[in-house]
Amino acid sequence: MTPEEKAVTNVNDTFVRPAKFYLSGFSNTPHIKYYYVFLCFAYIITVLGNSFLLSIIYLAKTLHTPKYMIVFHLAFTDLCGSTALIPKLLDTLVFNRRYIIYEACLSHMFFILFFGTIQSWTLATLAYDRLVAICFPLRYHSIVTNQVIAAMLLFVWAISLSVLAFMVGAVDRLSFCNSLVVKNIYCDHSPVYRLACNDTSLNNILAYVAFVIFICIPLVIIVLTYVCISIALSRIAIGEERLKAFKTCTSHLILVAIFFLPFLSTNIAAVTSYIHPNARIINSSLTHIIPALLNPIIYSLKTEEVLISLKNLCKRNRINNTIKKW
Repeated sequence: MTPEEKAVTNVNDTFVRPAKFYLSGFSNTPHIKYYYVFLCFAYIITVLGNSFLLSIIYLAKTLHTPKYMIVFHLAFTDLCGSTALIPKLLDTLVFNRRYIIYEACLSHMFFILFFGTIQSWTLATLAYDRLVAICFPLRYHSIVTNQVIAAMLLFVWAISLSVLAFMVGAVDRLSFCNSLVVKNIYCDHSPVYRLACNDTSLNNILAYVAFVIFICIPLVIIVLTYVCISIALSRIAIGEERLKAFKTCTSHLILVAIFFLPFLSTNIAAVTSYIHPNARIINSSLTHIIPALLNPIIYSLKTEEVLISLKNLCKRNRINNTIKKW
């Protein structure tokens, strides 16, 4: 019996809703177990790294600033996004549980897309923070406040929830009367809605709209921000001051490159040329996994403020332990 036959459908007058989808996963891939090991390693490091960064920012009062409020938010979304994706991947691949309930598939799709879009706009918010810090240093503390950053992040959450709820809801209106085999290892938007046998033009439009809103616009904002920063830095006469100011942006630029470049290259390659299904599946999953894995490492090891705060926390704990002994 084929996967399509095993997935029982509920039929009414307007659409065919499957009880389950079948995640096809990889086909004829040697040494795929190494990828499973990598997923386990990546999830452990992601959880430990982001939890560590969240703890430092929470405990160190010197990091209770607008900039590190954004970094805290980024670490939180990285942690949630990885938890939404990787455990389900391991359950599907390692234990060969390829069937996923229809409602669970749509929920999985929503949370993966949601935390990915939040990451994108959080990086744009961090670019705004760097722009004000370098171009308007004397007015930084009056322009960039905790209240302003909180309002910006809440707006991002509201927009993301609205657009993605409508986008995933549009999948729910489709009729799946043909294949129920999702050619991926998780419920990604495109592989699922393309299985429908009725009109998917709305879903296709929404996919492009979401790509523009959550990938293109934040990236354009970041690029324009760094154009303004470059112009501002070029007016600084002393080279050492220019270099010192630019160093405050290096961690953010690395995060932007890690997040956007793999995502853009994967999507451009998918549109312009043929990609083997196994390669597409790996690329698709890694674009979600790698940024969340490396973000806390970059901000823990590359940022001077975090290292100083960590040393101060260690000294404080050492002093407290000494006092308790006495």
